[in-house]
Amino acid sequence: MPARPPRPAGLAGLLLGLLLLQITPALHALELEQVREGFPAAERLEPAESQWPVSEVHAGDELLGYAFESVDIAPIPAYSGKPVNLLVGIDREGKIVQADLLGHEEPIMLVGIPESKLEGFADDHVTAHVNDRMKVGDNLDAISGATVTVIVVSDTIMRAARQVAAEQGLIPDPSAAPAATVREEVFEPADWTTLTGDGTIRRLHLTHGEVDETFVGTPAEDYLHTPQPAERTFIELFYSYLNPPTAGRNLLGDTGYEQLMAELDEGEHAIAVMGHGDYSFKGSGYVRGGIFDRIELSQNGNTVSFHDRDHIRLGNLGIEGAPDFDERDIFIIRDAAAFDPGQPWQLELLVRRASGPLDTEFSRFSADYSVPEAYIDRPEPPKEVPIWVEVWKDKAFQIAVLAAGLIVLTGIMLFQDVLARHPRILRPLRLGFLLYTLVFIGWYSLAQLSVVNILTFTNSLISGFSWSSFLIDPMMFILWSFVAVSLLLWGRGVFCGWLCPFGALQDLVNKAARKLGVKQYEPPFGLHERLWALKYIILLALFALSLHSLGTAERYAEVEPFKTAITLRFQRDWGFLLYALVLVAISAVNHKFYCRYVCPLGAGLAIPARLRLFDWLKRHRGSCGTPCQICANECEVAAIHPDGRINANECHYCLDCQITYHDDQRCPPVIKRRKRYEKAARLAAGQGGVETHDPGSAGQRKLQRIPTHQEE
Repeated sequence: MPARPPRPAGLAGLLLGLLLLQITPALHALELEQVREGFPAAERLEPAESQWPVSEVHAGDELLGYAFESVDIAPIPAYSGKPVNLLVGIDREGKIVQADLLGHEEPIMLVGIPESKLEGFADDHVTAHVNDRMKVGDNLDAISGATVTVIVVSDTIMRAARQVAAEQGLIPDPSAAPAATVREEVFEPADWTTLTGDGTIRRLHLTHGEVDETFVGTPAEDYLHTPQPAERTFIELFYSYLNPPTAGRNLLGDTGYEQLMAELDEGEHAIAVMGHGDYSFKGSGYVRGGIFDRIELSQNGNTVSFHDRDHIRLGNLGIEGAPDFDERDIFIIRDAAAFDPGQPWQLELLVRRASGPLDTEFSRFSADYSVPEAYIDRPEPPKEVPIWVEVWKDKAFQIAVLAAGLIVLTGIMLFQDVLARHPRILRPLRLGFLLYTLVFIGWYSLAQLSVVNILTFTNSLISGFSWSSFLIDPMMFILWSFVAVSLLLWGRGVFCGWLCPFGALQDLVNKAARKLGVKQYEPPFGLHERLWALKYIILLALFALSLHSLGTAERYAEVEPFKTAITLRFQRDWGFLLYALVLVAISAVNHKFYCRYVCPLGAGLAIPARLRLFDWLKRHRGSCGTPCQICANECEVAAIHPDGRINANECHYCLDCQITYHDDQRCPPVIKRRKRYEKAARLAAGQGGVETHDPGSAGQRKLQRIPTHQEE
């Protein structure tokens, strides 16, 4: 045993022990009872020969299959950024016999969806073969509200099972490169010297002394053996792979090569073996038994033996400079051998020597061969497609519709001044977009952004960032990317006012309530301004909790009703349902109450939004707020201060104030300007004078100078 290091004493020893416990990787050892669901006859577990902690499941002397934990083999990050761990069992035929959930940190499953649903989803993989293509929505039922999680669980089960099955030889290795192919168009005339020099033809030379040395110390050393001079040639072998035209045509001639290729079926290969000396590589055993027992081929641990049906006599060589040979033969490697010309192989020469009246000893001599790279094409090895790529392909329709909606929203934001002058277009357009956000983004695509996303992202920056964790849900990724850009351009309001499904639900409910004449309640501005701070306090509390335990923070993030109202479509336990319905009901009398005072996501977006580059919302200098309070009184989220300033941290970008800004029937500065134009037009119509163009009344003229915007 290795020497035991000195044991640290006291507190230092305790700290060292805790440190080692943290940095030592855990090996997952399975118990017999854990695997009985998939292997009822299991009697014992034994470690398998594997690079992972895989257990062989035995019943007596019979191997039933293999069991393992998925996190050891395919730790695929899920929605939380951490893998889901499952106990997976496969039998010797490569079929999945067990898939049990062991642990996860998925927020949608921690609070909201019963864990039994995920366990049932994992069980749906039982009886599937590891090579089957299991697809959510096709041969697997999805779990509403947990699409990303179930996709990861399915991929984890199948990928881990395939890797173990391939390693244990139950299926071909799916990650192995396809066999190389011969480049049939490559041919260069060459003589014997050229082909032996570039490795097309290889040589094995053995002397009697080298062979005798291998039998020293065995019963065959002196038994009926007549020693020969040590330097005398025992055998000199030359061998070559014939499929490439440069090798085959030069050695056999055009006619011989074409005849040989016609003999070979698809996937078959031929080698030429030529030799002279005191030892025959063919012997005479093949005459009696039909098998050549002195020569074999091996590749990657697989041995190919040649039978008389695999043998073709080779006549005179068609190449210049070839030596004389006692034996010249062609051996065919059949398709069943799965020979790959792109991989090195060995020609094995077996030398047998008697060690008694009925006993013999063998010595094996190996000669390496690699096909020259100029003769072959190597296909690229298959690459494991990342799970997020498959998800993006499957959600192509949703991505296209979301992209179209975001393009429309971008147009609204860029041309807001033009649209604000035409409220009959902007108002129905906004109403339609709110319905699109609620129905398509929210209830159909389940793409409701959440403060949990912010906490998860922050945690991933601390514990190890992985793009795959965020790319796995294309709708969320695209939305977050758009929101990140919109924060810099317009601030928080584009998301909160246009893209939040729960915000859209509150907005639509409030509009319906106003249509029905429901009286609205607004707290005094002083109280309202102080209530803004509540959502920031909630955000800070959740962030502090996430530093201690992300799972705990995700539970308390249920302060958001998004999961209940949007993700689970109000299909949840009564407590969560009541909470969400109360918030929706309050929004009928106080526009977007939750968004204004409680939403930690809105608070989280407002902080980086302070870095916005532009102020797009226009105000009349010297008039807004003093004395005019029309926009402040009509702002449904009360984001306009009494002095006329728009608080961009609280604005939801509904553009109502911009409609009023351009309305010459409601905005006092614009009304005043309109009246001046009208008066000037009347004077111009009744009197002569110096005329100037009136932009407010096309074709008419006015006598007085038009006041500037600053003068108004």
